[in-house]
Parts: sequence; C-alpha cells; structure tokens
Amino acid sequence: MGWRILADATMVLHFAFVAFVVAGGFLAWRWPKAIIPHLAAAGWGLAIALFRFHCPLTWVEDRARERAGRASLDGGFIDTYLTGVIYPERYLVQVQVLAAVAVAVSWAGVVVRQRARSS
Repeated sequence: MGWRILADATMVLHFAFVAFVVAGGFLAWRWPKAIIPHLAAAGWGLAIALFRFHCPLTWVEDRARERAGRASLDGGFIDTYLTGVIYPERYLVQVQVLAAVAVAVSWAGVVVRQRARSS
C-alpha cells in the first residue's frame, strides 16, 4: 500500500512540476522571486525534451509502481499521462511549441513588470 501511495504521490508531483514548467513564469508576475525556481524548472524541462534525459520523478514512480506490483510506465510521464490522453499524439509538436510560447510570454511579462516597477 505504501509503494502505491508513493507512486500516486509522485504522479501528482509530476503533474504539478509540468504545470509549473509551463505556467510558473506567470507566478513571477505576482511574486518576482518565483522566476529563479521557474528558470531552473524550465531549463530542466527543456533539457528533458531536447536531449531525452530521464526524469528522476519518472524513475521514482516506476520503482514505486514495480514494488507495488504494478507495471512501470511504458514511456515517460508525458507519454503515459498526457500524449494521447490530454491531447492527440499527432499534436505533440504543437503542444510543445505552445508550452514554449507560454514560457516566453510569461518571461516577457516579468521583464515588462520589472521595468515598470523600477520606473
């Protein structure tokens, strides 16, 4: 039971991390210090997408699922829970571009708000 809870908690944490990667820059509009952890999270998300690094959260979830007697994820977190579930697989590139645009807009907003504050 404990391993299943760990696997489920890791999945929830992973969803939160992905949401933070995409939208965390908008938090910095309200809380400017949030930009530093968002830069780190967005950098990690970009590295995983570009270089196909293995995410440690996926590793933790896989090990917990296996110890709970469940199958490990067939692919990564995105492949299992988002692609083909939240959006069709054929739109993967468009979704990635949209996420990158959201990050860029949020960062541009941070710059604009910082300039307005310092004026």
